[in-house]
Amino acid sequence: QFVKLSDLQDEFQAIGVNVGGMTYDQAETIQQFHTEWQLTYPLLQDVDGKHVDAWGIRNEAYGPGTFADGIPHPGVVLLSPEGEILAKWAEAGYRSRADWKTVFSEVRTLLGGG
Repeated sequence: QFVKLSDLQDEFQAIGVNVGGMTYDQAETIQQFHTEWQLTYPLLQDVDGKHVDAWGIRNEAYGPGTFADGIPHPGVVLLSPEGEILAKWAEAGYRSRADWKTVFSEVRTLLGGG
């Protein structure tokens, strides 16, 4: 997901959307991934799943004490500069991913770019 987002970063920026990623992984893991894949956008840590819960994308199949507690449904969230959720694309489970072509098209429409 993060690598594909990197491929589309220029297209998103061309329509005025800044790109960032978020994961619940530890900071060291995030830094290693960021370096290994040479990401050119920030990859942030969602400490204690606060954003996953605020955005309503927590995968409820994994409860407290399970190996994947706090894991989100994979997806994309479009935020306004003020932090308001304008749209989100979250897939059930953990293996499916949002269709990037659809996300990009819908983002353009939401922002008035057709």
